[in-house]
Amino acid sequence: MQAIGLCRFSYPALGGFQVGHETTEERIAYLYDAARLEERFRLLETVALPCLKAQTDPDFSIVFVIGDQFPERHARRLESLLADLPQAVIHREPPRNHREVMKEVLNAARINPAEPCLQFRYDDDDAVSVDFVARLRQMVAQSAGLLKGQRSVAFDWPKGYVAEFGPQGIRAAEVYRPLNVAALAMYVKGGSPLTIMNFAHEKLPRFMPCVSLPDAAMFVRSHNGSNDSRQGLARHVEVAPLDAEGEALFQERFAIDQAQVRRIFSA
Repeated sequence: MQAIGLCRFSYPALGGFQVGHETTEERIAYLYDAARLEERFRLLETVALPCLKAQTDPDFSIVFVIGDQFPERHARRLESLLADLPQAVIHREPPRNHREVMKEVLNAARINPAEPCLQFRYDDDDAVSVDFVARLRQMVAQSAGLLKGQRSVAFDWPKGYVAEFGPQGIRAAEVYRPLNVAALAMYVKGGSPLTIMNFAHEKLPRFMPCVSLPDAAMFVRSHNGSNDSRQGLARHVEVAPLDAEGEALFQERFAIDQAQVRRIFSA
């Protein structure tokens, strides 16, 4: 069954952001600000990409959506970071309605729309466990009876970590976050044009069965200076430096290396 990921990398969509802007030009200026993009690239390199490159089941694809005005020097940097992730493709798109663009991209990525597929959203500053794709396929296989007759079914792993990354390394706290974007996926039956972008992630159980699997930690949610979803009254999480056990866990579960984090963020 085809597994498709979707990552919006500083794409200047119309809608889809909690940070408001009066014009598309203002949004582009905000997203392409040099300091903001530097932080996003550092998080992409140290947090989001290592776990994708280390997936125990490499049979997936992921589309990185960027704007058609994305500066070429940054596009080349993105291409370089993705060079050893053959599952990744870059898709350029002019500013358009956020959900419509993302739905189109996901449906265009389906090799055979008549066959069922698996879909997941992916933020460029988060991580999933290195066995995320494998666990997803395993749970879908074990849920065959539930899938029968359903247009879509969600699969959610709500245990993970909130973490901050910087020159001093990693500070983190274990959390329980149902329906977080990371470690959340959706089965779509063959012939259906539904996508995971048809729905707000926290509202998926309103529209379909949702299998919740609160066992192993399956995601890292990054808290940083440019979180769109942490504007206004965002909940505060007390984080602490990783001890040796936590450092080993981040390396084993998420392929996040504390030494690399310190090096990249100190550059």
